[in-house]
Amino acid sequence: MSTKSPLEQCVIDSLETYFHDLDGTDPHGIHAMVMQAVEKPLLAMVMKRADDNQSVAAQWLGINRNTLRKKLKDHKLAK
Repeated sequence: MSTKSPLEQCVIDSLETYFHDLDGTDPHGIHAMVMQAVEKPLLAMVMKRADDNQSVAAQWLGINRNTLRKKLKDHKLAK
């Protein structure tokens, strides 16, 4: 039996609430909505833990530093 991580369960619970709140209305752009909601706090927290060192943060995230810089700029997190 597979148990869900707390993060996975949080996403499931949030999406259940989202679909319930739609009350039968067709959803639109769910992927972008979820990625926007998750990516910004993820980047902010990793940057904080990495003492704003983009090279370290990029390594922890498993992405290229240039990609991280673009994402930080897109989310208005760049200093």
